Amino acid sequence: MPIYRIDDNKIVPIQSTTFKEQGLLERSDLQALLKTRIDAISPDTLVVAEEFSGWEDSRRSIDLLGIDKDANLVVIELKRTESGDHMELQALRYAAMISTLTFDKLVDIYKRYSSENNLGGDAKGRLIEFLTPDDLNDEEFDPEVKEVKIVLASAGFSKELTTSVMWLNDRRLDIRCVRLRPCDNDGQILLDVQTVIPIPEAEEYQIGIREKRQRERASRRSERDTSKYDVTIGDERYPAQFKRQMMLLLVSEILKRDGDPEKVLEAIPKRNLEVFEGELDSVEVKEQLDSDGTPRSRYFFCGDGQPFHVEGKTCVLSKQWGRETLDVVEGLGKKFPELNIKCRRSEQDDA
Repeated sequence: MPIYRIDDNKIVPIQSTTFKEQGLLERSDLQALLKTRIDAISPDTLVVAEEFSGWEDSRRSIDLLGIDKDANLVVIELKRTESGDHMELQALRYAAMISTLTFDKLVDIYKRYSSENNLGGDAKGRLIEFLTPDDLNDEEFDPEVKEVKIVLASAGFSKELTTSVMWLNDRRLDIRCVRLRPCDNDGQILLDVQTVIPIPEAEEYQIGIREKRQRERASRRSERDTSKYDVTIGDERYPAQFKRQMMLLLVSEILKRDGDPEKVLEAIPKRNLEVFEGELDSVEVKEQLDSDGTPRSRYFFCGDGQPFHVEGKTCVLSKQWGRETLDVVEGLGKKFPELNIKCRRSEQDDA
Protein backbone atom coordinates (compact mmCIF):
# COMPACT_ATOMS: atom_id res chain seq x y z
CA MET A 1 0.00 0.00 0.00
CA PRO A 2 1.22 3.53 -0.73
CA ILE A 3 2.32 6.05 1.88
CA TYR A 4 0.31 9.26 2.11
CA ARG A 5 1.10 12.73 3.36
CA ILE A 6 -1.40 15.26 4.67
CA ASP A 7 -1.09 18.44 2.61
CA ASP A 8 -3.50 21.39 3.03
CA ASN A 9 -6.16 19.13 4.57
CA LYS A 10 -5.74 16.66 1.73
CA ILE A 11 -4.38 13.13 1.75
CA VAL A 12 -1.80 12.99 -1.02
CA PRO A 13 -0.14 9.68 -2.05
CA ILE A 14 3.64 9.67 -2.09
CA GLN A 15 4.94 8.15 -5.30
CA SER A 16 6.65 4.79 -5.02
CA THR A 17 9.97 4.38 -6.76
CA THR A 18 12.75 1.79 -6.90
CA PHE A 19 16.33 1.69 -5.75
CA LYS A 20 17.37 1.28 -9.39
CA GLU A 21 15.43 4.35 -10.51
CA GLN A 22 17.10 6.35 -7.76
CA GLY A 23 20.54 5.00 -8.64
CA LEU A 24 20.95 3.41 -5.20
CA LEU A 25 23.22 0.35 -5.17
CA GLU A 26 23.18 -2.52 -2.71
CA ARG A 27 26.64 -2.27 -1.22
CA SER A 28 27.81 1.29 -1.68
CA ASP A 29 24.45 2.87 -0.82
CA LEU A 30 21.89 0.62 0.89
CA GLN A 31 24.40 -1.35 2.94
CA ALA A 32 26.43 1.74 3.83
CA LEU A 33 23.29 3.49 5.07
CA LEU A 34 21.85 0.59 7.05
CA LYS A 35 25.02 -0.36 8.88
CA THR A 36 24.89 3.00 10.66
CA ARG A 37 21.20 2.55 11.54
CA ILE A 38 20.80 -1.20 11.75
CA ASP A 39 17.94 -0.91 14.25
CA ALA A 40 15.75 0.08 11.28
CA ILE A 41 15.70 -3.58 10.20
CA SER A 42 17.15 -5.44 13.22
CA PRO A 43 16.42 -3.89 16.64
CA ASP A 44 18.88 -4.36 19.53
CA THR A 45 21.67 -5.40 17.18
CA LEU A 46 25.31 -4.32 16.98
CA VAL A 47 27.04 -4.60 13.60
CA VAL A 48 30.40 -6.32 14.09
CA ALA A 49 31.48 -6.92 10.47
CA GLU A 50 30.77 -5.92 6.89
CA GLU A 51 31.36 -8.18 3.88
CA PHE A 52 32.51 -10.85 6.32
CA SER A 53 34.17 -13.89 4.74
CA GLY A 54 36.20 -15.42 7.52
CA TRP A 55 36.31 -18.94 6.10
CA GLU A 56 38.57 -20.73 3.69
CA ASP A 57 37.75 -21.76 0.12
CA SER A 58 34.85 -19.35 -0.27
CA ARG A 59 34.51 -16.14 -2.25
CA ARG A 60 31.12 -15.35 -0.73
CA SER A 61 30.63 -12.91 2.12
CA ILE A 62 27.94 -11.87 4.60
CA ASP A 63 26.66 -8.36 3.84
CA LEU A 64 26.48 -7.44 7.52
CA LEU A 65 27.22 -9.59 10.56
CA GLY A 66 25.71 -8.53 13.87
CA ILE A 67 25.09 -9.70 17.40
CA ASP A 68 22.01 -9.09 19.52
CA LYS A 69 21.67 -8.32 23.22
CA ASP A 70 21.36 -12.04 24.06
CA ALA A 71 24.66 -12.87 22.33
CA ASN A 72 22.96 -14.46 19.32
CA LEU A 73 24.82 -13.89 16.06
CA VAL A 74 22.76 -12.19 13.34
CA VAL A 75 23.34 -12.74 9.61
CA ILE A 76 21.98 -9.76 7.64
CA GLU A 77 21.53 -10.07 3.88
CA LEU A 78 20.45 -7.18 1.65
CA LYS A 79 18.92 -7.04 -1.83
CA ARG A 80 17.38 -4.23 -3.80
CA THR A 81 15.31 -6.55 -6.03
CA GLU A 82 11.56 -7.22 -5.86
CA SER A 83 11.94 -10.99 -5.37
CA GLY A 84 14.83 -11.45 -2.95
CA ASP A 85 16.75 -13.62 -5.45
CA HIS A 86 17.14 -16.76 -3.30
CA MET A 87 18.78 -14.75 -0.52
CA GLU A 88 17.44 -17.17 2.10
CA LEU A 89 19.66 -19.94 0.69
CA GLN A 90 22.74 -17.73 0.91
CA ALA A 91 21.88 -16.72 4.44
CA LEU A 92 21.44 -20.34 5.56
CA ARG A 93 24.92 -21.21 4.26
CA TYR A 94 26.39 -18.24 6.09
CA ALA A 95 24.56 -19.09 9.30
CA ALA A 96 25.99 -22.61 9.24
CA MET A 97 29.50 -21.27 8.60
CA ILE A 98 29.51 -18.89 11.56
CA SER A 99 27.62 -21.16 13.97
CA THR A 100 30.86 -22.23 15.71
CA LEU A 101 32.32 -18.73 16.01
CA THR A 102 34.05 -18.21 19.38
CA PHE A 103 33.89 -15.07 21.49
CA ASP A 104 37.62 -14.38 21.09
CA LYS A 105 37.27 -14.65 17.33
CA LEU A 106 34.28 -12.31 17.39
CA VAL A 107 36.31 -9.75 19.34
CA ASP A 108 39.03 -9.86 16.64
CA ILE A 109 36.40 -9.45 13.93
CA TYR A 110 34.82 -6.46 15.68
CA LYS A 111 38.21 -4.83 16.31
CA ARG A 112 38.92 -4.98 12.58
CA TYR A 113 35.50 -3.55 11.73
CA SER A 114 35.94 -0.76 14.30
CA SER A 115 39.29 0.16 12.83
CA GLU A 116 38.02 0.15 9.25
CA ASN A 117 35.08 2.38 10.19
CA ASN A 118 37.03 4.70 12.52
CA LEU A 119 34.86 3.89 15.52
CA GLY A 120 37.80 4.35 17.90
CA GLY A 121 37.95 3.38 21.55
CA ASP A 122 38.11 -0.08 23.09
CA ALA A 123 36.28 -2.37 20.67
CA LYS A 124 36.19 -5.32 23.10
CA GLY A 125 34.91 -3.13 25.91
CA ARG A 126 32.24 -1.65 23.65
CA LEU A 127 31.15 -5.14 22.61
CA ILE A 128 30.93 -6.41 26.20
CA GLU A 129 29.08 -3.28 27.28
CA PHE A 130 26.53 -3.85 24.50
CA LEU A 131 26.02 -7.47 25.57
CA THR A 132 25.67 -6.48 29.25
CA PRO A 133 27.21 -9.51 31.05
CA ASP A 134 30.60 -8.95 32.67
CA ASP A 135 31.94 -12.47 32.25
CA LEU A 136 31.32 -13.35 28.61
CA ASN A 137 33.32 -16.28 27.26
CA ASP A 138 33.09 -19.02 24.67
CA GLU A 139 30.30 -20.73 26.62
CA GLU A 140 28.07 -17.81 25.66
CA PHE A 141 28.48 -18.94 22.04
CA ASP A 142 27.67 -22.60 22.61
CA PRO A 143 25.55 -23.57 19.53
CA GLU A 144 23.43 -25.76 21.82
CA VAL A 145 22.42 -22.63 23.76
CA LYS A 146 22.69 -19.69 21.37
CA GLU A 147 21.10 -19.22 17.98
CA VAL A 148 22.19 -17.74 14.69
CA LYS A 149 19.43 -15.41 13.58
CA ILE A 150 18.85 -14.25 10.02
CA VAL A 151 17.50 -10.93 8.75
CA LEU A 152 16.62 -10.63 5.06
CA ALA A 153 16.03 -7.08 3.84
CA SER A 154 14.85 -6.52 0.27
CA ALA A 155 12.58 -4.37 -1.85
CA GLY A 156 10.30 -7.39 -2.14
CA PHE A 157 10.08 -11.14 -1.64
CA SER A 158 8.85 -13.89 -3.93
CA LYS A 159 6.14 -16.29 -2.78
CA GLU A 160 8.68 -19.13 -2.94
CA LEU A 161 11.00 -17.27 -0.58
CA THR A 162 8.34 -16.35 1.96
CA THR A 163 6.94 -19.89 1.92
CA SER A 164 10.43 -21.29 2.55
CA VAL A 165 11.07 -18.84 5.39
CA MET A 166 7.79 -19.66 7.15
CA TRP A 167 8.53 -23.38 6.83
CA LEU A 168 12.05 -22.91 8.23
CA ASN A 169 10.77 -20.76 11.09
CA ASP A 170 8.32 -23.51 11.98
CA ARG A 171 11.35 -25.75 12.41
CA ARG A 172 13.06 -23.60 15.04
CA LEU A 173 14.99 -21.18 12.83
CA ASP A 174 14.66 -17.45 13.42
CA ILE A 175 14.41 -15.63 10.08
CA ARG A 176 12.99 -12.13 9.70
CA CYS A 177 11.98 -10.64 6.34
CA VAL A 178 11.98 -6.85 6.14
CA ARG A 179 10.66 -5.06 3.05
CA LEU A 180 12.40 -1.83 2.04
CA ARG A 181 10.54 0.41 -0.40
CA PRO A 182 11.79 3.84 -1.43
CA CYS A 183 9.27 6.63 -2.05
CA ASP A 184 9.76 9.95 -3.85
CA ASN A 185 8.26 12.79 -1.83
CA ASP A 186 8.76 15.68 -4.28
CA GLY A 187 12.45 14.96 -4.60
CA GLN A 188 12.98 13.80 -1.03
CA ILE A 189 13.56 10.05 -0.88
CA LEU A 190 11.75 8.30 1.97
CA LEU A 191 12.25 4.67 2.96
CA ASP A 192 9.23 2.59 3.92
CA VAL A 193 10.45 -0.20 6.24
CA GLN A 194 7.98 -3.01 6.96
CA THR A 195 8.54 -6.35 8.68
CA VAL A 196 6.58 -8.91 6.65
CA ILE A 197 7.73 -12.07 8.46
CA PRO A 198 6.85 -12.42 11.23
CA ILE A 199 3.84 -10.10 10.99
CA PRO A 200 4.46 -7.67 13.87
CA GLU A 201 0.89 -7.78 15.18
CA ALA A 202 0.93 -11.58 15.23
CA GLU A 203 4.57 -12.22 16.13
CA GLU A 204 3.88 -13.38 19.69
CA TYR A 205 1.04 -15.60 18.47
CA GLN A 206 3.19 -17.08 15.67
CA ILE A 207 6.01 -17.83 18.08
CA GLY A 208 3.51 -19.55 20.38
CA ILE A 209 2.14 -21.65 17.53
CA ARG A 210 5.67 -22.57 16.40
CA GLU A 211 6.67 -23.65 19.91
CA LYS A 212 3.43 -25.66 20.26
CA ARG A 213 4.15 -27.51 17.01
CA GLN A 214 7.71 -28.17 18.14
CA ARG A 215 6.45 -29.65 21.41
CA GLU A 216 3.95 -31.81 19.52
CA ARG A 217 6.68 -33.09 17.18
CA ALA A 218 8.94 -33.83 20.14
CA SER A 219 6.08 -35.69 21.83
CA ARG A 220 5.41 -37.74 18.71
CA ARG A 221 9.10 -38.63 18.46
CA SER A 222 9.19 -39.70 22.10
CA GLU A 223 6.07 -41.84 21.61
CA ARG A 224 7.32 -43.47 18.41
CA ASP A 225 7.59 -47.23 18.71
CA THR A 226 11.20 -48.25 18.09
CA SER A 227 10.79 -51.80 19.38
CA LYS A 228 12.77 -54.62 17.81
CA TYR A 229 11.49 -58.12 17.13
CA ASP A 230 12.97 -61.58 16.75
CA VAL A 231 11.47 -63.29 13.71
CA THR A 232 11.48 -67.00 12.89
CA ILE A 233 10.62 -68.37 9.45
CA GLY A 234 10.82 -72.13 9.32
CA ASP A 235 14.18 -73.06 10.84
CA GLU A 236 15.73 -69.59 10.26
CA ARG A 237 15.88 -67.01 13.06
CA TYR A 238 16.35 -63.29 12.40
CA PRO A 239 17.00 -61.35 15.63
CA ALA A 240 16.44 -57.68 16.52
CA GLN A 241 14.48 -56.46 13.51
CA PHE A 242 12.82 -53.03 13.41
CA LYS A 243 9.25 -53.15 12.09
CA ARG A 244 10.15 -51.92 8.63
CA GLN A 245 13.04 -54.39 8.33
CA MET A 246 10.84 -57.18 9.62
CA MET A 247 8.15 -56.57 7.01
CA LEU A 248 10.64 -56.45 4.13
CA LEU A 249 12.28 -59.61 5.46
CA LEU A 250 8.97 -61.48 5.73
CA VAL A 251 7.78 -60.55 2.25
CA SER A 252 11.16 -61.37 0.68
CA GLU A 253 11.51 -64.72 2.45
CA ILE A 254 7.91 -65.77 1.72
CA LEU A 255 8.44 -65.10 -1.99
CA LYS A 256 11.83 -66.85 -2.00
CA ARG A 257 10.13 -69.90 -0.52
CA ASP A 258 7.58 -69.92 -3.36
CA GLY A 259 4.81 -68.31 -1.33
CA ASP A 260 1.84 -67.13 -3.40
CA PRO A 261 2.35 -63.39 -4.17
CA GLU A 262 -1.41 -62.85 -4.30
CA LYS A 263 -1.75 -64.05 -0.71
CA VAL A 264 1.03 -61.66 0.32
CA LEU A 265 -0.82 -58.73 -1.24
CA GLU A 266 -4.04 -59.77 0.48
CA ALA A 267 -2.35 -59.59 3.89
CA ILE A 268 -0.72 -56.18 3.43
CA PRO A 269 -2.82 -52.99 3.80
CA LYS A 270 -3.06 -51.03 0.55
CA ARG A 271 -1.61 -47.93 2.21
CA ASN A 272 1.63 -49.87 2.77
CA LEU A 273 2.02 -50.76 -0.90
CA GLU A 274 2.60 -48.99 -4.18
CA VAL A 275 1.72 -50.93 -7.32
CA PHE A 276 2.81 -50.14 -10.91
CA GLU A 277 1.85 -51.71 -14.21
CA GLY A 278 4.62 -53.74 -15.86
CA GLU A 279 7.72 -55.37 -14.46
CA LEU A 280 9.98 -52.48 -13.44
CA ASP A 281 13.49 -52.57 -12.00
CA SER A 282 14.53 -50.48 -8.98
CA VAL A 283 15.66 -47.50 -11.08
CA GLU A 284 12.37 -47.41 -12.96
CA VAL A 285 10.41 -47.71 -9.71
CA LYS A 286 12.24 -44.72 -8.22
CA GLU A 287 11.55 -42.70 -11.35
CA GLN A 288 7.85 -43.52 -11.08
CA LEU A 289 7.67 -42.64 -7.37
CA ASP A 290 9.49 -39.34 -7.84
CA SER A 291 7.81 -38.40 -11.14
CA ASP A 292 5.84 -35.49 -9.66
CA GLY A 293 8.95 -33.85 -8.22
CA THR A 294 8.37 -35.15 -4.68
CA PRO A 295 11.04 -37.61 -3.42
CA ARG A 296 8.53 -40.31 -2.44
CA SER A 297 11.01 -43.11 -3.14
CA ARG A 298 12.70 -42.54 0.21
CA TYR A 299 9.55 -43.85 1.91
CA PHE A 300 9.59 -47.20 0.06
CA PHE A 301 11.84 -50.21 -0.26
CA CYS A 302 12.84 -49.78 -3.88
CA GLY A 303 16.52 -50.72 -3.88
CA ASP A 304 18.01 -53.53 -5.94
CA GLY A 305 15.98 -56.71 -5.51
CA GLN A 306 13.40 -55.09 -3.21
CA PRO A 307 10.46 -54.54 -5.61
CA PHE A 308 8.51 -57.75 -6.26
CA HIS A 309 6.38 -58.72 -9.23
CA VAL A 310 2.86 -60.13 -9.32
CA GLU A 311 1.10 -61.02 -12.61
CA GLY A 312 2.79 -58.36 -14.71
CA LYS A 313 2.78 -55.71 -11.99
CA THR A 314 5.53 -54.29 -9.78
CA CYS A 315 4.91 -53.85 -6.05
CA VAL A 316 7.03 -51.90 -3.55
CA LEU A 317 6.65 -52.03 0.20
CA SER A 318 6.38 -48.96 2.42
CA LYS A 319 9.01 -48.21 5.08
CA GLN A 320 6.36 -46.69 7.33
CA TRP A 321 4.83 -49.25 9.66
CA GLY A 322 2.84 -48.52 12.79
CA ARG A 323 0.65 -50.23 15.33
CA GLU A 324 -0.97 -52.56 12.81
CA THR A 325 2.34 -54.27 11.97
CA LEU A 326 1.97 -57.22 14.33
CA ASP A 327 -1.55 -57.86 13.02
CA VAL A 328 -0.14 -58.02 9.48
CA VAL A 329 2.56 -60.45 10.63
CA GLU A 330 -0.11 -62.62 12.23
CA GLY A 331 -2.11 -62.49 9.00
CA LEU A 332 0.88 -63.62 6.95
CA GLY A 333 1.44 -66.47 9.41
CA LYS A 334 -2.15 -67.67 8.89
CA LYS A 335 -1.89 -67.49 5.10
CA PHE A 336 1.40 -69.43 5.09
CA PRO A 337 1.14 -71.90 8.00
CA GLU A 338 3.67 -74.19 6.37
CA LEU A 339 6.40 -71.54 6.92
CA ASN A 340 5.87 -71.51 10.70
CA ILE A 341 6.23 -67.71 10.99
CA LYS A 342 6.77 -66.50 14.55
CA CYS A 343 7.46 -63.06 15.96
CA ARG A 344 8.21 -61.84 19.48
CA ARG A 345 9.72 -58.76 21.02
CA SER A 346 13.49 -58.94 21.01
CA GLU A 347 15.47 -59.41 24.23
CA GLN A 348 18.03 -57.01 22.76
CA ASP A 349 15.32 -54.33 22.76
CA ASP A 350 14.88 -54.72 26.53
CA ALA A 351 18.59 -54.60 27.27
